[in-house]
Amino acid sequence: MSGTIPGALAAAAARWPDRPAIEEGGAVSSFAALETARRTAARAFIAAGIEKGDRVAIWAPNMAEWVVAAVGLQSAGAVLVPLNTRFKGREAAQILRASRARILVTVRGFLGFDYPAMLAGEDLPDLERLVILKGEAGDDLSFDDFLALGGPVAEAAAAARLADIGPDDPSDMLFTSGTTGLPKGVVSAHGQTLRTIETWSSVVGLTERDRFLIVNPFFHSFGYKAGWLACILKGACIMPEAVFDVKRLLDRIERQRVTVLPGAPTVYQSILGEGSHVERDISSLRLAVTGAASVPVDLIRRMFSDLKFDVVLTAYGLTEAPVVTMCAVDDDPETIANRCGKPIPGIEVICAGDDGKPVAPGAEGEVLVRGFNVMKGYFENEAATREAIDGEGWLHTGDIGVMDERGYLKITDRKKDMFIVGGFNCYPAEIENIILSRRDIAQAAVIGVPDDRMGEVAKAILVPAKGAKIETDEFLAWCRANMANYKAPRQVEIMESLPLNASGKVQKFMLR
Repeated sequence: MSGTIPGALAAAAARWPDRPAIEEGGAVSSFAALETARRTAARAFIAAGIEKGDRVAIWAPNMAEWVVAAVGLQSAGAVLVPLNTRFKGREAAQILRASRARILVTVRGFLGFDYPAMLAGEDLPDLERLVILKGEAGDDLSFDDFLALGGPVAEAAAAARLADIGPDDPSDMLFTSGTTGLPKGVVSAHGQTLRTIETWSSVVGLTERDRFLIVNPFFHSFGYKAGWLACILKGACIMPEAVFDVKRLLDRIERQRVTVLPGAPTVYQSILGEGSHVERDISSLRLAVTGAASVPVDLIRRMFSDLKFDVVLTAYGLTEAPVVTMCAVDDDPETIANRCGKPIPGIEVICAGDDGKPVAPGAEGEVLVRGFNVMKGYFENEAATREAIDGEGWLHTGDIGVMDERGYLKITDRKKDMFIVGGFNCYPAEIENIILSRRDIAQAAVIGVPDDRMGEVAKAILVPAKGAKIETDEFLAWCRANMANYKAPRQVEIMESLPLNASGKVQKFMLR
């Protein structure tokens, strides 16, 4: 139990039993109540036959039940596999198959989506049951009925299961797609996750007095690890927000006295662009943490002057190492906008040349990371793990950066083809694979192009199959229907051929 995520919740309940742990829809749960819910959920997962090391997926928007399910399954020794709520059925099924998840915890009715129905016809040989957190359960188990399954399981048995979990055991598996287009499960352990997020929480100055509005999705490490888990570690109140809507966000900030609001730059740009913040009392806001996209200096200045934040920080991380660098609370706006901070304590970061050696300060090189924050590896993919983490323990991020004389990092480019849409990583090969399922398209290349609001969006360059005619409006609508909306191309161009190099690979730099 010591050094585990469920153990951290038990410790928080002992330290702050009566403080609000989660506040949602007017309902407030204390840390003591959340700890009781964790134990109940743990017994249910044990009753369902979950063993240590099994994978359990959650496909649901931000809500209190998400947290309860997550810490409950982790208490039973299972590995959390979050699914992106923007996924379509094909994308979700791919992750469920790759992780061999035995249980899927999900919802019906979120934004009109019936997630279980989206999986109809998919081959999911390892999936044994669905549990419905919210919405009509139908033939599946409601969350309340699932929790009731744990009745016969003794508290002592659940406590023994938790005691058998240690800091080096896997806590979660967040999937990331590589340049091959195939998703890879990033396995992290309890101990390294806690140490990383304890460091993040201390640098940003999170305390038990904070009220943390989490608009970053729980399926992402920004909403999960640097979100509700950070709150548990520091005793702050978790305030889940399922859908980003500026008016609703401002209502909650004003009415519920929110103090912490992290997010991608688009969150703050949208609030400023909507304009009604000038008529609201948002004086409770004190802390913002952003990153994952280029940040204009003017935005940082306006976050201080217009949105009334006392502290604005930028940071850099990736799924394989959730927190790598962070700015300091007293950095100036130019540094916050143009740098992503220094390496967090205990972590090594270098910008390296092709020989793997550090380049001089001010020179560009690939960002390499070594330390406790680096993943254990890719799930059942030793070859990809060896490619990502070299023999000396350096994680090769694929990002190009510059380290200045002060030790501050600036990300300047991406060695891989990945681009970032509103804070979400997009991998062209994955999008291209989906597009090429259409028989009217012979070749497809996807690149990121600048966008004022989202930073970048996807553009598809297509070569039609012989005799086919591609209607651009129909194609863009098809993309929206068959992939997460942040991946879906917003622009399309039809060409007779794509520029290829001598080995037949598409020369993306020419398309850009």
